[in-house]
Amino acid sequence: MRRHLVNMLGIVVLAVAGLVYTFAVGNKPLLGLDLQGGASVVLEPTSPATDEALDQAVEIIRNRVDGLGVAEPEITRQGNDILVQLPGVDDQNRALELVGQTAELRFRPVLDEISESTYQAAVSLVENPPSTTTTATTTTTGEGDTGDQAPSEADQLAAQIEAARQLVERFRLSEDPAAGDQAVLPQYDDQRNVVSRLLVGPTVLTGDGLQTAAARFQVSTGWYVAPTFHGGSPGIDDFNRLAAACFNADATCPTGRIAIDVDDEVISAPQVNAAAFERDAITITGSFTEEEAKDLALALRFGALPVELAAQESRVVSATLGQDALNAGVIAGLIGLALVAVYLFAYYRLMGAIAIVSLMISGALLWTIVAWLGETRGLALTLAGVTGLIVSIGVSVDSNVVYFESLKEEVRNGRSLRAAVDRSFPAAFSTIVKADLASLIAALVLYFLTVGQVKGFALYLGLATVLDLVATYFFMGPAVRLLAARPGMKEHPGRFGIIAPSGDAEPAPAPAT
Repeated sequence: MRRHLVNMLGIVVLAVAGLVYTFAVGNKPLLGLDLQGGASVVLEPTSPATDEALDQAVEIIRNRVDGLGVAEPEITRQGNDILVQLPGVDDQNRALELVGQTAELRFRPVLDEISESTYQAAVSLVENPPSTTTTATTTTTGEGDTGDQAPSEADQLAAQIEAARQLVERFRLSEDPAAGDQAVLPQYDDQRNVVSRLLVGPTVLTGDGLQTAAARFQVSTGWYVAPTFHGGSPGIDDFNRLAAACFNADATCPTGRIAIDVDDEVISAPQVNAAAFERDAITITGSFTEEEAKDLALALRFGALPVELAAQESRVVSATLGQDALNAGVIAGLIGLALVAVYLFAYYRLMGAIAIVSLMISGALLWTIVAWLGETRGLALTLAGVTGLIVSIGVSVDSNVVYFESLKEEVRNGRSLRAAVDRSFPAAFSTIVKADLASLIAALVLYFLTVGQVKGFALYLGLATVLDLVATYFFMGPAVRLLAARPGMKEHPGRFGIIAPSGDAEPAPAPAT
């Protein structure tokens, strides 16, 4: 009996602690497109495309969306189509136009470069200049003569601030870089943090001149990338023209480096070490890891074979409609829960109360997990997910009904209430596990074989089903056992919604002689 009490109290404490933690740290479910509004579009390639090209297109679109500041977008492939869902985006038309643009690979000369740390230091100096009270001083070179005036500390500081202001203006990232103009483009690290800003010249060659690219390895240099250009122009002739200018460090390419730009982002900026190359004898080195070399080769191949995407289906959901959908889902869930509570109380009495508390415990655990996943893993709760949660209420009630009906059947067969409780739970829980396992299999099949919102339905249904098993084993079973063991319960099975058979009435005492 003590073990049952420990199990019951443990699951209650865990549920309450989860809610306290969730509200204390401010976790809350991340709402999907159909609940908070936003935009979605299905993009279809206008010509046959390889899987590699489509995968690269997904990554480029994801980088574009990140630049919009969209929280937790969903960008997935559906066969050869690409589904883009942007929850909570403000300028929906701009977002849809941006994600549908075809990426372009460009080769541009590097004119200048600055690290991001240096740039931010200059910004800080311009925006928050230090104060000084030092005044100018003079030096005497002879009797009656005054020498040149030394610059004051204030003058020196003013000159530093002016130099910093010019540097900030020179390396401010271009908002809409044009292929034929100079531009300032960012270069990122693996965590999508800007590490440097490159001032680049007009585009000399686009991806149309590139035939293919491959990642290769050799002992002396490690991993490197080998691009192959088309002959003539556009192709190797244009590349060699740019290479010659960079190798000679003339005014059009003073740094001697070529920026490889995809979607207005520098993915590599190698140094040129020859004035001319054969179209299939070019190597890009740079202490690449295997993954980095393959990613760069994939980006180059994609630029050479761009996928033109057309909007097949687009949809804009206003925040008002999203809120209405959320309200409708919540109301439907509350009405369903209320009807279930009335049924359980009317038919099972005290066991119905235990069933409702069990639902509340599994609901508290579910809320904690969903809110945590939304904050830390970007798992969005969609209307389909809400539907899965509402359906899970029925799954939980089924578990309760299986146990309660098994208990009632044992009492009808002549067992005492306490004996029936101990005997019926193991068999009933085995049946509940088998029934929930069927729901879990269906949820897993839907999750792994479908995409989009159907995955959300499957995930939340499966999660709620697992929590139902936890609440049933650790709370409902022990709670019924403890309640049945209380004094007076044996004589009043009706409090459990159980009508004892008439033959179970205790015989009247024999008259005294």
